[in-house]
Amino acid sequence: MPYCYIGNNQPSISDVIKNGGIKIFYNTYGSGPTKILMIIGLAATHDSWGPQIRGLVGNVKPNDVNGDDDVSVLRRSGDDDVSSGEEGVEVCAFDNRGVGRSSIPTKRSEYTTTIMAKDAIAVMDHLGWKKAHVFGHSMGGMIASKLAALFPDRVMSLALLNVTGGGYDCLPKLDRQTLSIAMRFLRAKTPEQRAAVDLDTHYTQEYLAECVGSETRRAVLYQEYVKAISASGMQSTHGFDGQINACWTHKLSRTDIEMIRKEGFLISVIHGRYDVIAQVSHARRLAKKFYPFARMVELHGGHLVSHERTKEVNEALLDLITAAENKTSPHDWTNLPEKSTGFWSMSWSPSNKSKLEGGSNNGSVMIGIAETFRRMMLYIFSIFVLAFGYIRRVPRRIRPVRVSTGPT
Repeated sequence: MPYCYIGNNQPSISDVIKNGGIKIFYNTYGSGPTKILMIIGLAATHDSWGPQIRGLVGNVKPNDVNGDDDVSVLRRSGDDDVSSGEEGVEVCAFDNRGVGRSSIPTKRSEYTTTIMAKDAIAVMDHLGWKKAHVFGHSMGGMIASKLAALFPDRVMSLALLNVTGGGYDCLPKLDRQTLSIAMRFLRAKTPEQRAAVDLDTHYTQEYLAECVGSETRRAVLYQEYVKAISASGMQSTHGFDGQINACWTHKLSRTDIEMIRKEGFLISVIHGRYDVIAQVSHARRLAKKFYPFARMVELHGGHLVSHERTKEVNEALLDLITAAENKTSPHDWTNLPEKSTGFWSMSWSPSNKSKLEGGSNNGSVMIGIAETFRRMMLYIFSIFVLAFGYIRRVPRRIRPVRVSTGPT
């Protein structure tokens, strides 16, 4: 089995466990000079990247299964023939600590996006990769962002799918639909119940209602989800709580943002407009912080837009890889308006005083105040949620609840 051992140079898995080390399970696909590291999100395993691996490599057969590497190429949707003159690509996807076949530390303090970013770098070191295009989905996007801030010289380009800034940004949109999903998630005790709620979490209702042959897509995906959840087993409470902790404690500081911007690699922020988990407004805000190096790609989809809009996502990733390899200028890459200096500095700086007095920016001022108030309320609500969650967990520690593994 392909494992990367973190913090230990032990010859066997038993030695790693005995000495308190962490092992990270990974798979590689294809072969070539273009390296792509994929970091998956909360409660998901590496194979959730399947549609992107197939789109980039041409198949989802791990190299370890073959005994030798496949020769693959960067593929565009619709490509049928493989030309030997095209550049090859090698993809690595792995299970984060706390899920799948990787180690599951028992302490929540052992799960932060900084620690998990170092896990990802350890995998790159293990493979002998000096640099890679780094793609992250949801929590994986938070980890990828932290990796880019801590090790900017190891990043060729950065793709952030359905990501937020962490902390209270992790709170979903507060409406009847998301509250219903939250209650169903808490009550889900079987693979069938979990599969039903996962579908409403990952996809838009419009997509689920589409017909695939004689059945709806919901019916088809439901059977696939039940089978996958039943086969993969249950994620441990330690792993789930730890990964939740990584999301809640994640933050990109101004220094982190500047480190990423200073390195100058291109960034693609890809998001489903109807994501009920990670609100698109947070992704837009994050993209603006990376101006002019970022491009915002909004698609008609939900949280798992990489599955719902596979063709469009894969094309966006290929565009990013191509632009990075061709050293495209950031100003030619970005589709964002010129970066502002932030609400308060924009509104009250001397250079803007005359504009405000003239009333031309009154609308912007009111919008800014409303946004600031909304964020304050979300912050207060997040504190309430954390306190409520802690109180609920106290009696449950006698009999921990297990959460199943599934794509997020």
